[in-house]
Amino acid sequence: MNKLLALALGLGLAVAAHGQEPYPFISTPIAEFNEPWAHEFLPDGRLLVTEKSGTIQLVTQDGKKTEITGAPKVAYAGQGGLGDIKLHPDFANNRVVYISFVEPGDNETSGAALAKGTLNLDKNAVEGLEVIWRALPKLAGSNIHFSHRILFDNEGHLFVSAGERNNNAENPDNAPGQKLDNNLGKILRLDDNGKPAAGNPFASQGGIAAEVWSMGHRNPLGIAFDPSGQLWNIEMAPRGGDELNQVHAGENFGYPYLSNGNHYNGKIIPDHDTDTSGKYVAPKAWWNPVISPSSLIFYTGDQFADWKGNAFISGLSSMSIVRVIVNAQTGAAAEAQRFVMGKRIRGIEQGPDGNLWVIEDGAGGRLLKLTPRK
Repeated sequence: MNKLLALALGLGLAVAAHGQEPYPFISTPIAEFNEPWAHEFLPDGRLLVTEKSGTIQLVTQDGKKTEITGAPKVAYAGQGGLGDIKLHPDFANNRVVYISFVEPGDNETSGAALAKGTLNLDKNAVEGLEVIWRALPKLAGSNIHFSHRILFDNEGHLFVSAGERNNNAENPDNAPGQKLDNNLGKILRLDDNGKPAAGNPFASQGGIAAEVWSMGHRNPLGIAFDPSGQLWNIEMAPRGGDELNQVHAGENFGYPYLSNGNHYNGKIIPDHDTDTSGKYVAPKAWWNPVISPSSLIFYTGDQFADWKGNAFISGLSSMSIVRVIVNAQTGAAAEAQRFVMGKRIRGIEQGPDGNLWVIEDGAGGRLLKLTPRK
């Protein structure tokens, strides 16, 4: 099936089996925010919520909010601003947090950056904040596709997604995601101080190439490990073809040489299934029409026992939460259910109680707690 026919029929390689009301959960609003972007649970069950304009909020599970001072200065424009927030794996002892954001540069440029600092909950402040990694080069006039999602693995390695900033998309030979002289359009693997992690696939080339784990990405807005420890990413494709990828070291996912979508001006991009070179990796599932993915998790809790091991994707234009059944061994993935929420969904996380916690996008975006319907 070609991509135009798929678009006309509303089908993708992963065919949607849409949920029917009533959904198997109850959605309870907890608090409202101004353009929330990410949320992260503290060990005591409270949450940190970032707001794109540059504020971090500390939120109790009954909705009481307190601003955390010490957030970085952000370049707030387009898709740029404050981004992800994650705790260090040893947070209980070192109180270190990691914050991604879009950083202003010289001559009206900007780029994603990652900072670390110490969270002082007695003072409700992030202290000693320092930038430990930057997406390079910084660019002017492109306030989109920053990505800047953060993830730790079980060995303490720090993964960061970096979008290609919509740079040279129609000139693949010069697209940043296909070159190793920059870290755009890639997933990076670092140590907890922001330096290239030992054993990275392009370490022998040195420099910025030593950061790279995988390449050929467009706008990877979700990265997560499945229960077996396998890395996956979800990324916004161009006009059609949002991708769910199983990611291994050194792989190239082909953008913009290949995509199951086309450029917004109508220019055709060859589909993944046209590739005969063997150099590029095709997605395990794709969507056309798009879901506009914004985050990715794998569910491991007990509250929704039938969903253990499933992937959950939050969707912006689709205003949905998409449940995907994944086989980590074979790499097979297919949409199983879609919950239409009526609002653009910016993020989804599993809470320590096993419930799902969702944030809506935009002004007045709500934090929602999803609990099983009895």
